[in-house]
Amino acid sequence: MYLELSNQIKKYRAGMNLSQEELAEKIFVSRQTISNWENDKNYPDIHSLLLLSALFNISLDQLIKGDIEIMKEEINNNEIQQFNRNSAIFAVLLILTVVSAVPLAVFLNYFGLIIFIAIFAVCMYYAVKLEKVKKKYDIQTYKEIVAFTEGKKLDEIMKAKESGKRPYQKILAVCLSAVIGFLICMLYAWLFLPFIG
Repeated sequence: MYLELSNQIKKYRAGMNLSQEELAEKIFVSRQTISNWENDKNYPDIHSLLLLSALFNISLDQLIKGDIEIMKEEINNNEIQQFNRNSAIFAVLLILTVVSAVPLAVFLNYFGLIIFIAIFAVCMYYAVKLEKVKKKYDIQTYKEIVAFTEGKKLDEIMKAKESGKRPYQKILAVCLSAVIGFLICMLYAWLFLPFIG
């Protein structure tokens, strides 16, 4: 994974005519540690990176330049996976919140209300987490969110087009939510009216 740094260490060590053991002595680690770094088995800590850059007389950026991009990509991939996982959890909780409200109230009274509030609170927690990521990456429209979840970016023209759609998609989302909410209320009234009366 950290191929660039392993090559950099080998290159600069060879350039200074140092064996792995000699390099290890100079930066206060074992020869095995140097071998692990050069064979891409693990990554030096920040203290070791600073000692290596000082010994090789190069900047830290020069030493790890290729790995910064790899690390950024890895962090971004982790964030995308977490966003996808949180989206799935939020979707399930949202459906559960909508579907469980009336049955919980009808069959369990106040205890049902407490359960509903707990489900709703967890649902809102995940909604806030998703909104933070959306704000961080400036993704609001359906296309922007889909592109992000697939690890892609929209080009500038597409991004500008999607930004223009944001107000309309928000209005559409509110109207659609209202219609779905009304239909669910009507369905509940039809299903649960015999239990209430």
